[in-house]
Formats: sequence, structure tokens, C-alpha cells
Amino acid sequence: MIIQNNLNSFYSSLPENVTLVAVSKTKPIADLMEAYQAGQRVFGENKVQEMCEKQIQMPEDVKWHLIGHLQTNKVKYIAPFVELIHGVDSLKLLKEIDKQAQKNNRIINCLMQIYIAEEETKFGLSEQELFEVINSEEFKKLENIKVVGLMGMATYTEFNEQIKKEFLYLKSIFDKYRQLNTANCQLNILSMGMSGDYQIAIESGSTMIRVGSSIFGNRA
Repeated sequence: MIIQNNLNSFYSSLPENVTLVAVSKTKPIADLMEAYQAGQRVFGENKVQEMCEKQIQMPEDVKWHLIGHLQTNKVKYIAPFVELIHGVDSLKLLKEIDKQAQKNNRIINCLMQIYIAEEETKFGLSEQELFEVINSEEFKKLENIKVVGLMGMATYTEFNEQIKKEFLYLKSIFDKYRQLNTANCQLNILSMGMSGDYQIAIESGSTMIRVGSSIFGNRA
């Protein structure tokens, strides 16, 4: 019941325009099913193999988000079913997703990951690199992907002001590129905020939060 209670408190407090992604990495199917029975349909995994194994065992109406760093050679495994790929950080990866989506006769939705933290370990594009990718001739030819938003991860710090500054920076990029409206690029999702900082993220304009431990408890 703990998972259900945690979810219910999220459902009652989240603004209507914010999507909750339940980060279910390392969690057993029983936990995912408890979340499913509480009404949760969007699940985020960050390992391709784990997501594929769980997808077979879970109901068909689950929407699977890949939230971890995705290698090009793994795209083919999730292309048949993935709902949204969060951490796209290169044109090379976009082209591979496009190729595998075409093979599966699908259009796959993607979020471009923007580097906003002051940490070396995070992936992502700079604003300039985003501009170059989206305005490249190669990007314009991709017909089986759709960039539907941006995502970013703030610095892991106790300084809320710093986190807010980083989220607001990402929101400013999102607002700038939101005016783009091409066949394969229409930004309407801003994915930022996790268990520790989702409230700041929502205040800063996030429309999608990725929450694991606050739903499922600490990692196994």
C-alpha cells in the first residue's frame, strides 16, 4: 500500500499540466504492478535490457520512457514500443532512432537533453549545439522522429537557488525554441525535476517530473 499512498499524494498535489514519470529502475514487477493498480501508466527505466524485460511482463497500456543515457547500438531493442526517449544528446543518436523507428513503421518522440548542471558527469548539449542540430539539413530529413521537448538535470546540491537558476535557464531555452513548429520538431514537454528537486522544477515551469524513491522507496 505504501506505493499506492505515495502515488495518491502526488496525484492530489501535482498541477494538471505536469506528467509524473515513475522511475522504476531496479524495482521488481510486483512494485510496478502496485503502481499500475494505483493508476500509474508512465514508467521510466534507464537500462535498455531491464526495460525490455519489464515491458513483456507489464500490461500493454503502459507507456515506457527511456530516461537513461542511450547508446546507438541499443536503440533497436526499444524501437518497437518506447513512448519517449528522454536523453537524446547528439545528431548521431537521433539518426539511429529515426532509422530504427522507420523499420518499425513508427514515429518515436524524443527529448533533447541540455547540459545545465555544474557537474562534469552529466550528459547533454549546449544551447549552441541544440541550435546546430535542429537547424542542420540532416535533422530536417528525419521523418520518423519527433523532438517534442527538452530535458535537463540540475546540479546535485543543497543550494536551492542554484537549482532554480539552472532550471530557469533551461526554461528560457525551451521558450525560445517553442516557436519552432516543423514536422519533426514541436516542443511541448519540459522534463526537469526528480525526487529531490521536483517542486523547484515545477515552480520553474517543468511539465514532466521523473520520480523514483519518493514513490517506490530507496533503491534496492
